[in-house]
Amino acid sequence: MSAYKIIDHEYDVVVLGAGGSGLRAAVGLSEAGLKTACVSKVFPTRSHTSAAQGGISAALGNMGEDDWRWHMYDTVKGADWLGDQDSIEYLCKEAPAAVLELEKYGVPFSRTEDGKIYQRPFGGMTKNYGNETVQRTCAAADRTGHAILHTLYGQALKHNTEFFIEYFALDLIMKDGACKGLIAWNLNDGTIHRFRSHITIIATGGYGKVYYSATSAHTCTGDGNAMVLRAGLPLQDMEFVQFHPTGIYGHGTLISEGVRGEGGYLVNSKGERFMERYAPNAKDLASRDVVSRSIAVEINEGRGIGKEQDHVHLHIDHLDPKVIEERLPGISEASKLFANVDVTKEPIPVVPTVHYNMGGIPTNYKAEVLTVNGSEKTVPGLMAIGEAACVSVHGANRLGSNSLIDLVVFGRAAAKRAAELVKPGMKHDEIDKSETDRCLDRFDKLRNSKGSNPTSELRLSMQKTMQSKCAVFRTEKTLKEGVNEIRKPFEGMDSLSVKDKSLIFNTDLVETLEFDNLIRQAITTMDSAYHRKESRGAHAREDFPKRDDENYMQHTLSWCNGSKTKINYRPVHRSTLTNDVQYFPPQERVY
Repeated sequence: MSAYKIIDHEYDVVVLGAGGSGLRAAVGLSEAGLKTACVSKVFPTRSHTSAAQGGISAALGNMGEDDWRWHMYDTVKGADWLGDQDSIEYLCKEAPAAVLELEKYGVPFSRTEDGKIYQRPFGGMTKNYGNETVQRTCAAADRTGHAILHTLYGQALKHNTEFFIEYFALDLIMKDGACKGLIAWNLNDGTIHRFRSHITIIATGGYGKVYYSATSAHTCTGDGNAMVLRAGLPLQDMEFVQFHPTGIYGHGTLISEGVRGEGGYLVNSKGERFMERYAPNAKDLASRDVVSRSIAVEINEGRGIGKEQDHVHLHIDHLDPKVIEERLPGISEASKLFANVDVTKEPIPVVPTVHYNMGGIPTNYKAEVLTVNGSEKTVPGLMAIGEAACVSVHGANRLGSNSLIDLVVFGRAAAKRAAELVKPGMKHDEIDKSETDRCLDRFDKLRNSKGSNPTSELRLSMQKTMQSKCAVFRTEKTLKEGVNEIRKPFEGMDSLSVKDKSLIFNTDLVETLEFDNLIRQAITTMDSAYHRKESRGAHAREDFPKRDDENYMQHTLSWCNGSKTKINYRPVHRSTLTNDVQYFPPQERVY
């Protein structure tokens, strides 16, 4: 491995990823006096948290009565009872303080007339345990994620977090079942960096780019998830992929749920407000999986719009233009740019588009990663937060605006737990040379590939297979075909073509490394979906239309070694953390 210049670093904690969760963890760690590095493959304010539009949920009660217990009930129900209720309790109870802390940090929230944080209604958010709608989603116009991300980056700099920007993480450093740090490639100068740390926090986001049409940025390749798989650890609940109901038709750009929260509504080719059929109470503000499937049914039954009858319309042209200008300016701009629509006069063409991954790295509510056997035992030195993690507050389906609150609550929880476990300046273990060699052997093999299959073609094959075989509706037939087809792009890596052999900003190699990460997650997603013989949340089986609590109220664990997977299960946590709230038993999930 002498061909690579290796530079060593030592930190108390290394955070991998500079999105909302990574930055919130970094702020807390630096505040606690821990020497903290934040490693990111993109500039922090380019992280995908900046794309979050509608808002962040917390039971502040600024727009009428609210209670964190009602928020918890909505989240348990939204998760279709697959969420861990101890983690959900922690999320919802901590949410108000976490949002007020963001306000203190300087997030420029929209305001009510009396100066409080403005809150809008969002899908599946209710009060009195589902009996009335509530305005719970705190918003900074329709650019909430952008506002939070920039504010947290400023706070991290203020507290002297050290940033390593445009570094591509290659693999975790493991020793005797514990994580001792990570290895990364500096895209700017081609050097390899070995980060030794007492705790490594994975905050690498989702893996939406396994699909052909997604609201995700091209950088959303789930790099941390793949690193965990290569370390011999499992991922959890990978079959649960959220399709956002309203991506701009033909482009995939997100149209925030905040549009429907402000009064927008969907219509089919007959001009019908069809959500009244599927969710007579919540209508257009039902949970995302319900609205996405309803749109798919309308299209499948011939009531779609356009020459191909393959999308529906979202109307906000009845709203006061001043409301649109004040609360939905980004949506107005995106609709003009990507659909050539003036939202004050015309409807927006929309179609369900992959948006969020409920599955990821299994953790407890303290953000500690759980071990290979599906027990509650943790992996020493390893944490995961944000969309990369599956603390399972979202279960089978995430409610809109619960993503941003997940980032900050569990980013803060990770920092708090790390500060309990690590004292500044603790001595580091020696790292076995074989760990570095193992990582760089894979890097070297991919870099020097001289086959005939371009990465772009293998990636397209993977994305088309996922889009057609593991979509909004699934069947035994399509999933079985998918299980076989999704392995072909992986096998194609045996004859991979990487033309650029350089080490400085080699985008050909970056995309190849990202594809190597994506295909492993595609395989575990497809196999997990095939083995779950029920419908629950975002996982809708036409051949098993009912939820099966007797056999499948449990988390799927999936290991991946090459193209071979192993599937197992672990129980859903049915107990709560405190006596402040009771366990919510399963019931029929209707809106």
